[in-house]
Amino acid sequence: MSAPASQPSRLQDEPRGGAGGRASWLRVAAWLAIALAVAVLDQLTKAAIRSSIAPGEVVPVTGFFNLVLVFNTGAAFSVLAGASGWQREFFIGIGAVAAAVILYLLRRHGRDTLFCAGLAAILGGALGNLYDRVLLGKVVDFLDFHARGWHWPAFNAADSAITVGAALVIADTLLAGRRKTRASG
Repeated sequence: MSAPASQPSRLQDEPRGGAGGRASWLRVAAWLAIALAVAVLDQLTKAAIRSSIAPGEVVPVTGFFNLVLVFNTGAAFSVLAGASGWQREFFIGIGAVAAAVILYLLRRHGRDTLFCAGLAAILGGALGNLYDRVLLGKVVDFLDFHARGWHWPAFNAADSAITVGAALVIADTLLAGRRKTRASG
């Protein structure tokens, strides 16, 4: 009996015929629809907050959660927010490159459900924040979790989607490693 063929790594091409054709593009379109839905949901939540809360205003919701309206010119956790302005183009470039890599990976691995669901969530979140950077020059954040006077940096629905997407990609990688170990053992 022969050993099972090894799975290609995420950055390698699938075997001939695996990624080609109309069916592959239809799978990519489905993942892109999910990413677009995430980006639209993100923008709808930001529009609702921008129309109902003044910048800096705090609306208590629970003892550990507020709605706020803050603008972030930096990256996650306001990294580089105090820079002189060059960071806008830098983060737009990073977002565009990330989107291109994700599109490539979706095309090559469209059948890997957990992996592609994670990528679609990351892409949708990236597009939601990219839209803010291009149009506003900053990202709208509004979710404020806190405890005992300490506040987690405010974030938004796009940031949540990116985090969930990254967790799905990590879970897929761990599960793929377990499947590979079982197949070889």
